[in-house]
Amino acid sequence: MSYSLATLWYERQRFLPGVLAVGFSALLIALQCGLLLGLFSITSIPIDESRADIWVGHPEVPSVDLGRPIPESWMAYLALPEIERTEPFLEGFGYWTKSTGGMELCLIIGTRMAPGSLGPVRQLSAEQRGLLSEPMSVVIDEGEFGRLGITKIGDTAEVVKKRVRVVGTVQGLKSLAGPYLFCSLETARALLPPAPDQVTFILAKCKNKEDAPKVVERLGDYPHKISAFSSEAFSIRSRLYWLTKTKAGIALGLAAGLGLLVGAVVTYQTLYAATAASLKEYAVLRALGIPRWRMALTVLAQSFWVGLFGVCLALPLIFTLAHAGNEVGAKVMLPWWLLASAVVVTMTTALSSGLLALRSLRLVEPASLLR
Repeated sequence: MSYSLATLWYERQRFLPGVLAVGFSALLIALQCGLLLGLFSITSIPIDESRADIWVGHPEVPSVDLGRPIPESWMAYLALPEIERTEPFLEGFGYWTKSTGGMELCLIIGTRMAPGSLGPVRQLSAEQRGLLSEPMSVVIDEGEFGRLGITKIGDTAEVVKKRVRVVGTVQGLKSLAGPYLFCSLETARALLPPAPDQVTFILAKCKNKEDAPKVVERLGDYPHKISAFSSEAFSIRSRLYWLTKTKAGIALGLAAGLGLLVGAVVTYQTLYAATAASLKEYAVLRALGIPRWRMALTVLAQSFWVGLFGVCLALPLIFTLAHAGNEVGAKVMLPWWLLASAVVVTMTTALSSGLLALRSLRLVEPASLLR
């Protein structure tokens, strides 16, 4: 290891392109995947920010924003000893007519607003829930003002040809498909077409959250009748649906793969050129009786250090750029497993490049010193 590090330092100008290429690959993989996770986490906001443990909906419902009407009487399926309480959840798409002209597709979300209710997002304060008890009042994300053509709290507009009033705002709840309109269950029933005895989902709270998977499994005994999910499973299902439907994941994955390929090629060329340029030194080592496998380990050690230095260079840039992206509204999620995966993939690429560079060692012969 000490010989490899000494070689890297002595030939740092030669190995620098490889370090930069590896760092660029790690940076691109982490940021592309983090941006992808952040983008599609928006689709599961109603699930992630609610207090429900279980979501029950129409059979084969693909995503939380694509629910279909179900009878409110289906609450009877949740009359189980593990369930503490249940409540309805109503949502649907409607057109927001701007006062300046034009329309915007919105996702209307209606829930009960009593203290401790399961459906309201956590960002709604007690005061806002009280204001939403007023008929035809809504709360929106403050970042949607320009999109909806309003300028302040108290402005009015038409939704499905019915006048609504904005009574408050939240932060960080911008939608992917259309702005969220948070309102009471009564307001949602006035705006959406389902019959009074129909809802979109039934939410349930377990006495012990750990019982949710067991309850979901029990509800699975009603095949082709209902779909039941734990909150975590339904959140993942919603994200994966939009990830595969929009093909955005494929596009971002190809971009990350291209960065990985460029990094691998540059790293391989760097290590191969460095090894080829040091053939005389390796020939001296061979003449001194050093076996080829020891020289091969030296090349692999060099590739390891190139990969490690590249990752160490990339990590601060990843966090800096992710923070900058979040500041301008591009949500970038960097869970520990994503960073660990990026490091593993990058280090594997660097070591693989080192293995390919070992081909140049076949040319090492002590006789070449006599030429």
